[in-house]
Amino acid sequence: MDKRIEKIKGFRIFLLQQIEDLTIDQLNKIPEGFNNNIIWNIAHMTSTEQIVCYVRSGLPVIIEDKYFSPYMPGTKPTSFVDENDVAIIKDFFIRTIDQLNADLDHNAFANYTPSVAIPKTYRFEVNNINDALEYLLYHEGLHSGYIMSLKRMVTA
Repeated sequence: MDKRIEKIKGFRIFLLQQIEDLTIDQLNKIPEGFNNNIIWNIAHMTSTEQIVCYVRSGLPVIIEDKYFSPYMPGTKPTSFVDENDVAIIKDFFIRTIDQLNADLDHNAFANYTPSVAIPKTYRFEVNNINDALEYLLYHEGLHSGYIMSLKRMVTA
């Protein structure tokens, strides 16, 4: 497994362990001062990975649109996510990383189109799949921090 993907997968497994005892209401709660919730952040991380790797390479996303579009950058939670959808989101959270590794091994990302949005926002270039994986490490860390903060708020 690619070392960057291994790190992302490890991060994701850790996050799922951190939230495994939370209730469905806690996963959906948007505390005062926040504009999203824990389950939105989990799904957003998957959605962003799909955009940064697959969409930028001209490939279709590998998750259903129901779990993709509502969690894209610039969105926020618009409805309660039920237990069934939470289970699916958690499954995609790991399964997409395994598929990303397999697709990387098969050179599926050869036609990568450089990102325009990421350099404007974060001040660094994302010109190919290797840059994308480096960006994902940053993005995963950022949202992991949000999730841990949200967890403190919903369990207080």
